[in-house]
Parts: sequence; structure tokens; C-alpha cells
Amino acid sequence: MELKKIETEEKIYSQILAVLVVSLGLFSNGIIFVWSSPFSLVITQDKVNYDISEEEASYFIVIQPVGMITCSLFYFKIADFLGRKKALFFLTVPYLISWLITIFAKSKFEFYAARFIAGIGDTAAFCSIPSYVGEILSPSIRGFWGNFPLFMHYCGHLFINVAGSYLSVQTTAYICIAILVVFALLLTALPESPYQLIKDGKFDAAKKSIRWLRRKPNIEQDFQSMKADVDRQLSERGKWKDLFLIDSNRKALKAGCFLRISQQLCGITVFATYSQTIFQKAGGNLSPQISSIIFSSLVCSLNLICCSSVDKWGRKLSYFYSLIASGTVLIAMAVFFFIDQFQFANLDKINWFPLAGMISFVFTYSFGLGVVPTLMLSELFSASIKFKGICILIIAWGVAVVVTTNLFHLLTANVGLYAPFLVFGVCCWMSTILTIRWVPETKGKTLEEIQQSLKR
Repeated sequence: MELKKIETEEKIYSQILAVLVVSLGLFSNGIIFVWSSPFSLVITQDKVNYDISEEEASYFIVIQPVGMITCSLFYFKIADFLGRKKALFFLTVPYLISWLITIFAKSKFEFYAARFIAGIGDTAAFCSIPSYVGEILSPSIRGFWGNFPLFMHYCGHLFINVAGSYLSVQTTAYICIAILVVFALLLTALPESPYQLIKDGKFDAAKKSIRWLRRKPNIEQDFQSMKADVDRQLSERGKWKDLFLIDSNRKALKAGCFLRISQQLCGITVFATYSQTIFQKAGGNLSPQISSIIFSSLVCSLNLICCSSVDKWGRKLSYFYSLIASGTVLIAMAVFFFIDQFQFANLDKINWFPLAGMISFVFTYSFGLGVVPTLMLSELFSASIKFKGICILIIAWGVAVVVTTNLFHLLTANVGLYAPFLVFGVCCWMSTILTIRWVPETKGKTLEEIQQSLKR
């Protein structure tokens, strides 16, 4: 009896180690995604090395998701051909090229090219990392550790806001290149996803991968269970039209697109990439640089602290409550900016409110909006259609980033700073209705159990 228990007892430290290594990829993604927050101001104010206006620099964040959308149209073929692990290596290539261009860039067109190529790397990061992590983790730890790469993404936000306050464009790029090299070297030590190996018919390699990840001598039951799941999922059709014709795929696509779009409609990308600009316009006692560092550090730390709520409440309720709370905070900030703009009252005594409001938003965002969409990215689609489905979600996410960024500029310039906060808050409240109708509960379920629940 004791021997049987030892043979079936699973150890999770190898899975955690794999997640830590892979998370460096999303750390690099977080750095490059929010790069424009500190360096747009640096570049536009440096007329010696650059001659770029604020309007021209505002396209830095818009062009990056355009590159992501463009790459998503064909990346599913690259990912299917390479497999999970090699696809992770692929993301280092566009990021390295982007940083090299950034080092030598002088004109706006060179920076635009760097941002577009960075968008290609974003597609690889958001498509490959959640898929790999979702497939190597056991259901019992997927809630917390499945979110860890996203935590590292937000650590990248913090890193670039600190670096942008003290380092030059070139020095920061060299550091980021070194991080990518370390990521690529560590990645060589990780096994391929057992799901991918079973899909490729490499059963012995799949068993070795499971044994490495779960650290138990008898993995035959785990292998047979995974093989049955993959065989059943691969027996389903995997063409583009099947995303819409098969009921479970259609439900997954609808839920995934909603999660990605509603997350962006709360304004998080705008706040992350233009945090210094927002704090500069809002005023206050602290400098925009310090305020943005406080904002980024809170996003980073609260994401890790609050992700346990996903395991406690489940994906659906966490997202629902997060939307309600975030919408309330954003509308309260809209009221503050409205009163301040039209001078209905003297708000000098509470000029700390914008920073306090953003801190409150970080908390309400972190326990649902900031966790659930990326976590469920790896859970919703079956093996036969996974990369195609994820690529569509990335396109939806990229379009939402472009829309919300342009909406922020349009409303701020023509109406006032209160207008985008009001729109984002109302969108949060409206999204709660669709959360109840469209978002499935995946807490504690294997990938196959999630597929079966979607079919029901």
C-alpha cells in the first residue's frame, strides 16, 4: 500500500521550474509592450538625438498591435509546424530584431519598424506560452502557477518604467537583449509538452516528458489518460470553419473573444502604456515617473496576491466581481476629472485622488480582469483547433488595443480626460451581463473535462 502511494504521488517542483523559465518570455513581452510609456516622453523631449513629435510618438503603441494582428493571420501554421517548445524559441527572434533596431533608431520610421516587429513577437508569446503552460501543469496547480507568466508580464511593466526613468533608450535595449539570451538558453533544458509529443506520435518521448514534469516512477496512467484525451480531441475536425460550426468550439471562441475584448475595454492597456501621460495631465504632488512606478509595482504585486481568488471563487465569479468593482472605480474617477475640468468645485485638497483611484483600480482589476483572460487562453480550445482559436483571440485582442488607444486620444483631445474613464467604466458594468451568459467555469478541471463541459 505504501509502495503504491509512492509510485502515484506527484511532485510539482519540475512543473514550477518550467513555468519560471517560460515566464521570462512574458517578462520580455511586458517590457517591450509598455516600452512606449516612459520612452515616448524621453524621445519627444530629446531634440538632440531625435526629432519626433508627441503625435508621431503616439503611434508607437498602435503599430505594435498591428504587427500582432498581421502575424496572427499565419502564425498558427508556424506554431503547428514547430510545436510548443520550438514556438517558444521563435518569439526571441522578432524581439531581438526589434531591440537591435531600437538601439540604432533615429527617425520615427525606424521606431515604427521596431514596434511592428515587436508585435510579431507578441503573437508568438501570447500564442505559445499559455498553450505550453496549460499543457504541462496539473489541474490542481494550474490556477496559481498558470497565472505566474502573466505576473512576470506585469513585472516587465515595472522594470521598463523604472529603467525608463533612469536609463537611456540604448542601455535599456542592451539589457533586454541579455534577458532574451538567458531565456533562450534556459529553454533548452525544458521538455516538449507531452500533449504535443503525443500529437506527433512520439509516445516514448511523451512518457519521458511526463516523468520529468511529474517526478514519479509510474506515469503509465497519466500517459494513457493524456493519450485518450488527445486522440479524442484530434478526432474532431480542425479546419477554420469548424471554429464556428462545432458547438463547443463556437462557445470557446465566443467566451475567449469576449474575455479578451472586455479586458481591453476596461482601459488597462491605455493605463499601462500611457500611465506617465495620464498622471502628468491629472496633476498631483508626485511626479508622473514616480506615480507610474507606483502604479506598475502595484499591478505586479497585486496580480500575484489576488490570483488565489481565481481558485477560491472560480474563473467566472472572479471576473464578474472584478468587472463591477473596476467599473465603479473608473466612473468615480470620471466624476473627479469632470468636476476638475469644469471647475464645479475646488479639488486642491484631494489632488491625491487620481493616484488613489488608479491604485484602487489596480486592486479591482487584479483579482479577475487581470488574471482570467490569459489563464483561460490555454483552457478553452481542443488540441485539433487550439492554435487557430488562439490566433483569432489574439487578433481580437490586438483590434481592441488599437480601438481603446485611439478612443483614449480622441476623447481626451476633444471632450476631456473624464470621457475615456466614463466609457471604460460603463463598458465594465455592461460586460457583467455577458460574463454570466458566456464565460464557462473551468476551475479544477482537466483540459478534456473542460471540452466535455463545453459540449454539454
